[in-house]
Amino acid sequence: MGKETVLALLLREKGHFVSGEAVSAELGITRAAIWKSISALRAQGYEIDAVTGRGYCLKSLPDTLTEQTVRSYLRPVETVGKRIDCFDSIDSTNAYLKRIALDGAPDGTVAVAAEQTSGRGRRGRSFQSAAGKGVYLSILLRPKLAPSQLMPLTGLIAVAMSRAVDRVAGTHSQIKWTNDLILNGRKLCGILTELSVEGETGELQYVVAGIGFNVSQREEDFVGEVSKIATSILRETGRLISRAELSAAMIEELDALYTALRSGETSGYLDEYRRRCVTIGREVQLLWQDTKEKVTALDVDEEFGLIVRRENGTVETVRTGEVSVRGLYGYVE
Repeated sequence: MGKETVLALLLREKGHFVSGEAVSAELGITRAAIWKSISALRAQGYEIDAVTGRGYCLKSLPDTLTEQTVRSYLRPVETVGKRIDCFDSIDSTNAYLKRIALDGAPDGTVAVAAEQTSGRGRRGRSFQSAAGKGVYLSILLRPKLAPSQLMPLTGLIAVAMSRAVDRVAGTHSQIKWTNDLILNGRKLCGILTELSVEGETGELQYVVAGIGFNVSQREEDFVGEVSKIATSILRETGRLISRAELSAAMIEELDALYTALRSGETSGYLDEYRRRCVTIGREVQLLWQDTKEKVTALDVDEEFGLIVRRENGTVETVRTGEVSVRGLYGYVE
């Protein structure tokens, strides 16, 4: 047994003292071995108090993305997060899950990375995924649903992620149609959903949804055009939150959403999406190929399509795969 078993015990009793005698009896190791493990954990950034006559108390965890640190914050889940694969660096969490999906990775598998070297956004655009400054998390789902039933999925995930970040960071995030989380008018989080469908039967094989949160970037960390539209939790709140805690909240909210999706009980998510959506009620630009058109965003339909009124008075619904939306004078406004 090593430091991992000592850590597991301290995590179970986080915030409370556990005597050396109790640790020794439960784990079957010597006091010297306990102290060696405590020293090794402290060297990794775990804050552990050691008080004569009281024992050991885990006070705080390092801001690292490991399965243990994420699970230390994670409440019981039904499907999403039963398996969590964590990486210091990876090409893309979405790409990783698509690879292991072919090998039979189970429904609800989660991949979390501290850095992506080839992160992607919509339409193949690169997604800046700086090392140690964000949470880059993807989920693999295998719902017994038709692909057409998953059209609202990205919008539903946006609501779940708004709930997660607001819970952990105390923010009041909003949503820009269809898949960007906004804080004070700037992009905080992006979502990319990808489906794999069997060619001959048209049956859904799996869904991979990737979410990228900006956590601790400062202004100088954003490069190029991204610097004009992006922000981070740290920039907007002045708070440096735990990435592991945010990851756990994301997993919990995604698990709750997946349960609701499979039972067909997502109407509450649609209502909340409409309340959070900054696009509704604004004059915006539709960007399609090389054209721009000014329209008024009226509402979002049940499949999360954007209902707009054109300047000639006609009303129609546009879908996320067809167009992008920008404010008339900036990213949102």
